[in-house]
Amino acid sequence: MSQAALHIGTSGFSYQDWVGHFYPKGTKKTDFFTHYCNSFDALEVNYTYYRLPTRRTMASLVDRSEGKVTFAVKLTGLFTHERTGGPAEAREFVEAMKPMGERGVLGCLLAQFPYSFKPGQEAYDYIRKVADWFKSYPLVVEVRNRRWVSQRLFEFLKELGVGFCCVDEPNLPGLLPELKVVTSPIGYVRFHGRNRAKWWTHDRPEERYDYLYASEELAAWVPGLNRMREASDQLFVFFNNHFEGKAVANALHMRELLSG
Repeated sequence: MSQAALHIGTSGFSYQDWVGHFYPKGTKKTDFFTHYCNSFDALEVNYTYYRLPTRRTMASLVDRSEGKVTFAVKLTGLFTHERTGGPAEAREFVEAMKPMGERGVLGCLLAQFPYSFKPGQEAYDYIRKVADWFKSYPLVVEVRNRRWVSQRLFEFLKELGVGFCCVDEPNLPGLLPELKVVTSPIGYVRFHGRNRAKWWTHDRPEERYDYLYASEELAAWVPGLNRMREASDQLFVFFNNHFEGKAVANALHMRELLSG
């Protein structure tokens, strides 16, 4: 069996604190994206969580990346956290994705649900609804609450043709354990860091992601990631431990480990 196409990158790229760590000192914010595209072939687009994207912005990302980058795009919080969005907003989102879809660089959409989103029939029905709204493109679901971890969820996502987002995060009560599960042609992993002390209590939200993985921590994931590649058509691996460019360092190192 052939291995899946492998895409490794970071969750977002527009971080001022990456200057001096990844972006050379003096780099203008308008040049961040070009520099990123010269180093990575995949990007998880985060800004779409905060507001509905526009076709113009998505087209600009495609043009500026010169076709070198495959994108995973996070659904707006209207659909995942507030859950006040409906079919009209979903159609607007899907329409904005067309420049990426037409150019073949939209890997998938990511529905990241909060810790407060717990399993139950209403929640399962809602995921089914979201999957229907966004059926135009591959969809991956990330849940944060450990109560979701069950064969029922995995079989449900397989039935819908929706991917499951595996995560690496602190070993804390209620959070997901380390899993290597593939429920659709898209395999997906997000590395959030293991900063136990700052996960729930922090002065600034970004402190939660202040964590640099040790080489042995990343190496321990390699066998599982290789199995996920065998079970999928495309495997996306994104690092969200973005504080001061730690995600970049770990993404580059993971790429070395998986290419060895």
